[in-house]
Amino acid sequence: MGVSTDPWRSIVASAVEQLADRLEIESALSAYAWALDSKSFDGLDEVFTPDAFLDYTTAGGIKGAYPEVKAWLASVLPHFPAYQHLISNVEVTIDGDTATSRAAFYNPMGHDRADGTRAYFHCGGEYRDRWRRTADGWRITDRFEQTVWMDGELPAEMPG
Repeated sequence: MGVSTDPWRSIVASAVEQLADRLEIESALSAYAWALDSKSFDGLDEVFTPDAFLDYTTAGGIKGAYPEVKAWLASVLPHFPAYQHLISNVEVTIDGDTATSRAAFYNPMGHDRADGTRAYFHCGGEYRDRWRRTADGWRITDRFEQTVWMDGELPAEMPG
């Protein structure tokens, strides 16, 4: 018996590999949201490469090397007693060991007023990411958060 030259076998194998890559990238996007929302900021190490560059400036945040931005997220987000990161409408383009993605986000954020009551604001936009396949799986090498809108009662002074 010789090696099969069935062209469908290689087409199916390629499709399965593409699907597995896409699912791994979508899973990493979910891991990002869960790490932030559970205040488990070290979980972000499973999402970004150590040399990643992140840009949150359109939301009033910072941009810079991953370790610096991770520390900033860990210092700023706990000032909000309630928040949630929801990610949807994911588009992924895979090219060998690199990929790009675009995903919509929606973040309700709560903050306490001076009188002790809670107010909320909401923001939405998209994450534009570049990915690299590493020995540990797909990781983001570059993130640009494009905040498109904010609505509600913003804090009188933003933390950070």
